[in-house]
This record gives sequence, structure tokens and C-alpha cells, in this order.
Amino acid sequence: MPVGDGHVLYVEEVGRPDGVPVVFLHGGPGGGLVPAARRFFDPERYRAVLFDQRGAGRSTPHGEVRANTTWHLVADLETIRRRLGIGSWLVFGGSWGTTLGLAYAQAHPQRVTGLVLRGVLLLRRAERDWFYQGGLRHLQPEEWERFVAPVPPGERDDVLAAYHRRLHGPDEAQARVWARAWGRWEAVNSSLCPDPELLAHFTADEHALPVARILSHYAVHGGFLTEGQLLDGVDRIRHLPAVIVNGRYDLCCPPVSAYDLARRWPEATLRIVPGAGHSAAEPAIAREVLRALDEVTARVESPAGEPGHGEPGHPEAPLAGSAG
Repeated sequence: MPVGDGHVLYVEEVGRPDGVPVVFLHGGPGGGLVPAARRFFDPERYRAVLFDQRGAGRSTPHGEVRANTTWHLVADLETIRRRLGIGSWLVFGGSWGTTLGLAYAQAHPQRVTGLVLRGVLLLRRAERDWFYQGGLRHLQPEEWERFVAPVPPGERDDVLAAYHRRLHGPDEAQARVWARAWGRWEAVNSSLCPDPELLAHFTADEHALPVARILSHYAVHGGFLTEGQLLDGVDRIRHLPAVIVNGRYDLCCPPVSAYDLARRWPEATLRIVPGAGHSAAEPAIAREVLRALDEVTARVESPAGEPGHGEPGHPEAPLAGSAG
């Protein structure tokens, strides 16, 4: 699906054409879809829309950061929704997907029927400092040493900026070395226990550099958000049903962000999952996410059995590579 600025998105639909519309927002930014994401959606109940965000996965150009901001992605969501003829949909986001989901819902609350948010990331300064400036070293000292090893001592006052310069610099070989270090840091903190397959994926040459470039691009710019913007905008969506799920020992997205969001959004349900980390693949997180999805869906299903429909589609622009 072309969305402008030279970007073409990979989009797929799965499930029932007359099912409950839901859009899945992957993490990263830049992480892209994994096939297992479809497993959250009962194909007898949902019309699920999944897509690779700009520069991610099968979207092209791969790893591109030009014309790639939160607000470009918000506009892309509207393009996809209109193209598919969906009037409104449930928003399901994990990690960075919670950031994008909140930004989209606050910009277009009339197009959202409810939200399921897993592993809340608000991209405030404190969250970025926790992950990229040494807060997490108290829990991951040996991995932090690996992460900062390439950074000259004179640049360690801003580790994120040092990485960003090399990842986006003219020396491709150097960028790949730094990308592998970046990918390892992301991977070892993405689950309660390190996952060898995830580690291999995050540090593979074909994956590490494009993802690290997009991630660092968004992190350096604070997600293209003002400080606290997503908390300050909660009043625009407080009427929507929502469940927030966060692992108690989530190293990427510590539960304080989910807690702060729930304090500003008392109508939302907050569930902190004991003995769990960040990954949606962890059984305890997966169970709570499925429970949350079921609860929110039950509140948004229409008696007529045709939830969320209402705008004409655009059959002249079919989705390349769509799955049914």
C-alpha cells in the first residue's frame, strides 16, 4: 500500500471480513511483524489488520528514516483504515505499539472503539535515560558494559547520541558493528530470561542495522512527542474501554509508565503481571493480553454484528501480499 514520501507498506488482513475490526501495532519502532502476532486474534471473531510500519519488515524502503515520524505513522493508520473501508477499530499495541496506539487514539478518538496496551512506553526523558543512559545498568551490569564498550569515554554523557551518530554515519562497516551491539542490548532486555533465538535475530546483519537506525531515530527525537504529551492527552480517550498489561519485571518498559498512565486514566483497567518481563511471547503476558482483548472486544461488539464498518472501500487499490 503506497502511503506517500516513497514509502510502501506491507499490510495484511486475517480472520472474518465481517468480524470485529482490530489493528495490531508492532513494537520497535522498526521491529516489524512476526507471524505469531496473528495468533492473538481468533479468526472466527476478528477482522484483524496487521502491517509493517514505515521502514520495517516487508515495508519499503527498508530501514528508511526519512519521512518517518510518529505523525507519519498516525497518518498511515488513517490511510489503511479508509482504504479498507473500516469505520472504526480496536487498537492493540505492544511496547512501541502502545506509544503509537495512544498517539493515534488521541488524534482520532472517533475512529477507535477500545484499546489493549501491553508494555507501556511513553518515551519520556526518564524512560530513555533508564534504557540508554545507565539506569538499567544496576540490573544488567555486564550487559551494560557490553553496550557502552564501543562508546569513547568522552561521549558517554550521551550514549544514545553516540550510537545515533555511528548508526547514521557514512561508515557502513562501523554502523553494522554498532548495530549488533545495539541489537544485543535490546534483545537481552526484551524478556525475563534471555531468548537465544531473539538474540540471534536482533544481531543478524540483515536485521540489526535497519532496526537500530529506526529505533535510534525515534529515541533521539523522543518519539517526536513533547514531554508527557501522551499523559496530557488522556482526557481525549477516557471514554474508550481499555486494558493495560505490564510485566512486573519488564526491563524495557518498567511498570511505572503503565502505572502513571492508569492514574491519569482511572476508567482503564491496569494489570501488572507478576513474574513476567516484556515479551508478549511469555506465557503469563500472553494469557493476560488474550484476556484483555476478550474483555475489551466484548464491550465494543455491536448487537447488529457489524462492528466498526461504515466507510466504502477502495477496490481499485488492492493490498499487495495480503493474507486472508
